[in-house]
Amino acid sequence: MTADKPAATMPDANYFDQWYADMTASPVRDAIWARALGLPPHLRSTSTLTWQGIGELTGELRLPPDGLLLDLACGRGGYGIEVARRTGARLVGVDFSAVAVEEAAAAGARLLPAGRAEFRVGALVAAGLPDGVADGLMCVDAVQFAEPPLAALREFRRLLAPGGRLAVTGWEVVDPSDERIPPRLHHVDLRRDLPEAGFVEVEVRDMREWRQAEREMWEEVVAVVGSDQAMRSLQAEGRRSLEMFDSIRRVFVTATAP
Repeated sequence: MTADKPAATMPDANYFDQWYADMTASPVRDAIWARALGLPPHLRSTSTLTWQGIGELTGELRLPPDGLLLDLACGRGGYGIEVARRTGARLVGVDFSAVAVEEAAAAGARLLPAGRAEFRVGALVAAGLPDGVADGLMCVDAVQFAEPPLAALREFRRLLAPGGRLAVTGWEVVDPSDERIPPRLHHVDLRRDLPEAGFVEVEVRDMREWRQAEREMWEEVVAVVGSDQAMRSLQAEGRRSLEMFDSIRRVFVTATAP
């Protein structure tokens, strides 16, 4: 996910199904993304988390041996699969795009031992899983798509076992008066909302290095000459992102379920 999407209202599953289908047919897009974020070719990303960022997120989850990791809004599955590879955790990925879930399942079958990963269709606010099922939960660059974000945070708390760790990456508004910023980002305030959702040990970090990598990625994207549908869409998003770049900050947020 990225901070903005070229849609007047909140994007739905059909929108993202087409978005992911276009992406799958765009090797140029994946090559630029991997190079800018330092990702290996096998990691199919749909967000802007760097390779270094994956390491930081993995460490903060503190997954126990053979623990269960939930990756909500998993997209094509790359980040959750990589965390599971590093930790030996079992993985359940959830996304409301059936196209994304299909691709994530194929990647999980290639990259993880048999029976260690499951991917299913579900929503940020209704994952369709039992209470307290997870030892760790990650949500990369997507919490702004919940209506409202607080509802997603309450779902995260429901899904985590006592002592379970939450790791969320995303963006928050620096200048609330900037009308260029999508309204959904104005609703994201994780320092305020995580305690209300029932979390403790909330830590919000301003990730300037991640944000700089994101700027460099967008600059490379918009400079490409000649492109497919996925790249044309991405270039439009890149131009919008660069225009409002200094009004948004990149955050990495961790918390614990008591």
